[in-house]
Amino acid sequence: MELQLKIKPLNDALFCEVNPIPIKTAMNLIGREVGELRLPLTSMTDKNLDYLKKELSSYGLI
Repeated sequence: MELQLKIKPLNDALFCEVNPIPIKTAMNLIGREVGELRLPLTSMTDKNLDYLKKELSSYGLI
């Protein structure tokens, strides 16, 4: 439970938009190139992208 609570902010960021948008974006941001999103999926909103980057950074992933 302690570990789950510790990673909850990152988990919330990874599910802030419809999957797999944040997951693929995060993978690309950390250097694991998984390619672009295909239609009908679109890029993350700027607000959510900043949120995701902040959480990835706070865990030392980027």
